[in-house]
Amino acid sequence: MDIRNLKSTQEVELSLPQPFNQMELFGNLDQHMKIVKEHFDVEIIQRDNQLLLKGADSAKALQVIEEFVKMIQSGEKLDAQKIHYVIGLKNEGISYTEGNVNNDILCFTHMGKPIKPKTLGQKAYAKAIRESDVIFSIGPAGTGKTYLAVAMAINAFKNKEIQKIILARPAVEAGERLGFLPGDLQEKVDPYLRPLYDALYEILGRESALRLKEKETIEVVPLAYMRGRTLDNSFIILDEAQNSTKEQMKMFLTRMGFGSKMVITGDITQIDLPKGKKSGLVEAAKILKPVKDIRFCYLKDVDVVRHELVKKIINAYEKYYQEHPKELEEE
Repeated sequence: MDIRNLKSTQEVELSLPQPFNQMELFGNLDQHMKIVKEHFDVEIIQRDNQLLLKGADSAKALQVIEEFVKMIQSGEKLDAQKIHYVIGLKNEGISYTEGNVNNDILCFTHMGKPIKPKTLGQKAYAKAIRESDVIFSIGPAGTGKTYLAVAMAINAFKNKEIQKIILARPAVEAGERLGFLPGDLQEKVDPYLRPLYDALYEILGRESALRLKEKETIEVVPLAYMRGRTLDNSFIILDEAQNSTKEQMKMFLTRMGFGSKMVITGDITQIDLPKGKKSGLVEAAKILKPVKDIRFCYLKDVDVVRHELVKKIINAYEKYYQEHPKELEEE
């Protein structure tokens, strides 16, 4: 790629490589370039394989487009979420392509689709799971905390590194009580475990997941059911750990046996415990931080891989409670 400075820093020119899929770069109806234009307030003019960028931030915009070109050349598909993410990284002085995010395959779904980290934060999280036996993943909704943990668990099972996968979740949501819900005990707790089932079904396929569940190779259980057990050669995931009590968290962590790995995920901004109950995840993050062999991964809003509005919603809430801390205390 040839970059020439024209007249001043207000205009820069980029020569696209040949051959090159310009449609992938620009997106349907130029949607990708519209995002770049709006974010950097630049004008983008195309002449064959030449791009002319005009505007105060044209140099930054050009660096981002260079990242997109490298991504396309490596076989990646661009979408709005990736466009926003790469721009967000560039604003922090971080390069997406230098982080080699797209090169790390965690496992394949039953349809043959590769599951990869989509952000640098997710890549670091996957690395921590490979290297450590106890991993805490703390971050906002949509950062892939649970999904990636399930993918890594299935990969470990397929590689015969473990014999069993156990997925646990506290049966606490928005102040509801199990006794008021219809059905027997299993029917009462199943709605709380649904996100874990969804991840299993998407990766393994419904039939394979149910077959392994019948054999008890995979268990999906409420956290309370973990009491009194010792789990050897298992990959154990505690989801929504911010809704565990201090007692439950200590109980869970001491279930770990030989040859096992534990991943604890949660979002400390969404605690649904009754008033007066302290979160086991919040306490564990304080007590266990000095323990050398325990890893803590903190995912951020930039790691959100859902709709772009999810990131904006998270930021809006954080900003509001920073400006109105007393309202958070009253809860």
